[in-house]
Amino acid sequence: QLLEAKASLSLAQTQHALQLQQAKAQINNMVPKKQFEQLQNTLREEQCKTQQLQESLQQQADQTCRQLLRTQEEHEHLLQAAVEQAEGLEHSLRNAEAVLAERAAQLRDAQAQLSRNKLLIEELRGENRRFAMALQAAELKQKSMEEKNQLLEEQASALKQLIGKITPASLS
Repeated sequence: QLLEAKASLSLAQTQHALQLQQAKAQINNMVPKKQFEQLQNTLREEQCKTQQLQESLQQQADQTCRQLLRTQEEHEHLLQAAVEQAEGLEHSLRNAEAVLAERAAQLRDAQAQLSRNKLLIEELRGENRRFAMALQAAELKQKSMEEKNQLLEEQASALKQLIGKITPASLS
């Protein structure tokens, strides 16, 4: 807009300069005084309009520059905020990745420990079965021994009775 306004102003100034030259040429060509005065008035009016246009354009240019500066500052603030937010998000993402990596390592360790525990449990079950079988065999042996012991006690008791009967007969 500023460039268009300046171009319009330049064109108007050129037209006024041409009109001024034409007016002078007409004066030189014996222009009547009344017409000369009209041209001078028109020229003054056009010069006033030109001055007003220049001032208006300058005001618009100043206002546009201020608005552009404000917009640029706002954009810089927004960009800075976006950069800071992106840096914060990136930092949060790195932290989250580190936590996830740590948790994944913990899970792998826990899984390895679980596998070892399963193997230990299987070994303990096997050992427990062997102990149960050994206990069962020991119980059977104990029962067998108790039965043999009972039998031996009965035989010892029978021998004692026999000895008790034999001993008085041999003494007599």
